[in-house]
Amino acid sequence: MKHDFIHSLQSRGNLGSADSHAKFFKSYPGGYGEGDKFWGISVPTQRSIGKHYYRLLSLEDMSELIHHEVHEVRLTTLMMLVSRFEKSKDEKEKEAIAKLYLDNLEYVNNWDLVDSSAHHILGAWLLDKPHTLLFELAKSDHLWKQRVAMISCYHFIRKNRYATTLELAELLLHHKHDLIHKAVGWMLREIGNRDYATEYTFLKQHYHTMPRTMLRYAIEKFDEDVRQDFLKGRV
Repeated sequence: MKHDFIHSLQSRGNLGSADSHAKFFKSYPGGYGEGDKFWGISVPTQRSIGKHYYRLLSLEDMSELIHHEVHEVRLTTLMMLVSRFEKSKDEKEKEAIAKLYLDNLEYVNNWDLVDSSAHHILGAWLLDKPHTLLFELAKSDHLWKQRVAMISCYHFIRKNRYATTLELAELLLHHKHDLIHKAVGWMLREIGNRDYATEYTFLKQHYHTMPRTMLRYAIEKFDEDVRQDFLKGRV
């Protein structure tokens, strides 16, 4: 069945798209996705294939597929894990999926892989559990694990729980990579979409030292006059 799944993906590849995807996800030497390989498959096509196979493949199969050298195989596998997790009524199966995810974080190694899975699996799993693990990931000095920690908070935010997000945002406030700046800014913006005062208070305290990209992401939905006040240091 694994081979059928891989064939289904590979047969829908497009060489031109593969080249553009490789550039977009910076798989060139020195890029954050260095060495990754692409078949050039659209995300809707991957979702369709994943929807067909997520019940047919075992978790053991998926734990092997997530190691695959091709980006789209890993992404579709993560989509299938999300589907299995969200549709499962079995807490032991959910735990097994969360453990599989954590055990294979080194293969969740680009921003789309993180963003399509972290909050759906890890965030959902940790909602009513201690969040210590997220702080360990945030302190790991590993770009993708740090982004996993931040994006996992999206699940908490959707439940109107903001404390962990704000603590992690403060912890990662002066990170050097723009992919973390964007992740933190995005999560702060999501808080503001639900609780403007909470985001505003956090930004007022930190915006003077916050990376510019992070700030721009965080204030994207603010009224223009308020945006300009933050950008020009008038708050």
